[in-house]
Amino acid sequence: MSEPIRVVIADDQALVRGSFRLLVDSTDGLAVVGEAATGAEAVEVSRRTCPDVVLMDVRMPELDGIQATRHICSDARTAHVRVLMLTTFDLDAYVYGALHAGASGFLLKDTPPADLLTGIRVVAGGDALLAPRVTRRLIAEFVDRPSPERPPATLDGVTPREREVLTLVASGLSNTEIAGHLHLSPATVKTHIGRLLAKLSARDRAQLVIAAYETGLVTPRSR
Repeated sequence: MSEPIRVVIADDQALVRGSFRLLVDSTDGLAVVGEAATGAEAVEVSRRTCPDVVLMDVRMPELDGIQATRHICSDARTAHVRVLMLTTFDLDAYVYGALHAGASGFLLKDTPPADLLTGIRVVAGGDALLAPRVTRRLIAEFVDRPSPERPPATLDGVTPREREVLTLVASGLSNTEIAGHLHLSPATVKTHIGRLLAKLSARDRAQLVIAAYETGLVTPRSR
């Protein structure tokens, strides 16, 4: 039997944490290994428990969700941890910074429970997760807000085939869908994506999407 996906819940509201814990712990294949009421606690709990996924509220005391995400994603001890941001607003300005900080995606807090559980699994598997109804506006706004901490992406060294794959990743296609579109095997697509991650210094598919827009390979109007 495979090990469950280990989850940390970070939210300053005890009722929200309790609700998420009940939902996650009652689901096969998932387990809550820690809770945090502040961003600082989220960093400490992540270092102590080494979860697979942190459900991170954007707005928390002491250290906000973006700062906490940056600490988690940049620390060698927790670099493997995937952060799934939770926000109340579909265009929360903090979300842009969260993606720059290394978050693997975000969901709205009013997301149906089944979709939240799916989101945890998707992010744990290394895929990006962006709420479908805001992805286009989010990315368009993101590109207009360059990060001082991260130099703009370039496509130097990226092959024409890899550019095709990157374009489809930015369109939200899965590996299987990309394989069908390009008449490749899923294994070959996975290899291309692995090379893109390395060449673009991206930690996951969320940052590949960002790179596709930052470099102009994909534009918001084309989606």
